[in-house]
Amino acid sequence: MLKALYSSATGMRAQETMIDVTANNLANVNTHGFKRSHVNFADLLYSTVRQAGTEASTGQELPTGLQVGSGARPVSTSKNFSPGTIQQTNNTFDIAIEGEGFFKVLMPSGEFRYTRNGAFSVDSTGRMVTPDGHILDGGITISPDVAFDRISIGTDGTVTGVPSGSGGNVQNFGRLQLVKFMNPAGLSSEGGNLFSITPAAGPEVLGDPAGEGFGSLRQGYLEGSNVEIVNELIALISAQRAYEINSRAIRAGDQMLSTTSEIVR
Repeated sequence: MLKALYSSATGMRAQETMIDVTANNLANVNTHGFKRSHVNFADLLYSTVRQAGTEASTGQELPTGLQVGSGARPVSTSKNFSPGTIQQTNNTFDIAIEGEGFFKVLMPSGEFRYTRNGAFSVDSTGRMVTPDGHILDGGITISPDVAFDRISIGTDGTVTGVPSGSGGNVQNFGRLQLVKFMNPAGLSSEGGNLFSITPAAGPEVLGDPAGEGFGSLRQGYLEGSNVEIVNELIALISAQRAYEINSRAIRAGDQMLSTTSEIVR
């Protein structure tokens, strides 16, 4: 009977994790480039009272065994990298990725991070940066001393501009590149819409937008979160009900123990 109490407690802790992850998904429903997480569970060790296939006292082979489990535990959270909805912003330096790939960002520490959030802007030196001021890798610099009638970012990542009064002459600033991984679910979430590489993700593969295996870029658009509110609410209700049922199992075990103690008295 005590085993039922402990098993139900593990179930309650597992559902707490499920609710925490679901709440984080819902909190980021409007976060650009956010990818929802999913919790994976596994059952715990089993106590084997009787092994299947052993010989019974009558000499017959037992077709089934007798095992009692110890509950459940969360083993991992996996990211779902399905694309989010592309939203038009008309901002010059907003870029959405249609397909696979990440933008590579240089951190102040010299390390690199990766993001799907293409809400970029230009700093005082003309470098393309994230909303937190981290530099977009690739060496794209737009001269701050020159006024431009138009800045264009092609689907293949080519960044060009038409200086004012140049008669339509086009100036090329370089080409953005994307990074992809064999197992993007193995990336580590670092907050701020950034991911860091881990051995599970595999080595980074650098490539040109719209190239083989890479998505194309869309200027003036941003990728929204891939969180679907209805599905998250269903998951939230399911976790809440599972938590409640496990608590009832604990109450049932407590009542049976109480009944046993009354018999003794």
